[in-house]
Amino acid sequence: MSRPLDVLTNALNQTVILKVRGRREIRGTLRSYDPHLNLYLESAEMIHPSNEETGEEERTETLGNIILRGDNVILISPPS
Repeated sequence: MSRPLDVLTNALNQTVILKVRGRREIRGTLRSYDPHLNLYLESAEMIHPSNEETGEEERTETLGNIILRGDNVILISPPS
């Protein structure tokens, strides 16, 4: 049985999708983390989802290399 931090260890150097406070999503390559779930992501980008009402398509905003404080993370989707 895997523990949560084991899942993160297996996701190192792979692309993950994060849901963070403020209804935002970030995608990037997970390079490292600590026990507080502070995450270091490379090539991170903010995902702005499509909006059927306004006709907007999904777009991304480049963030680059970031450190995300763990208490902002709501959900981490590791690679399948």
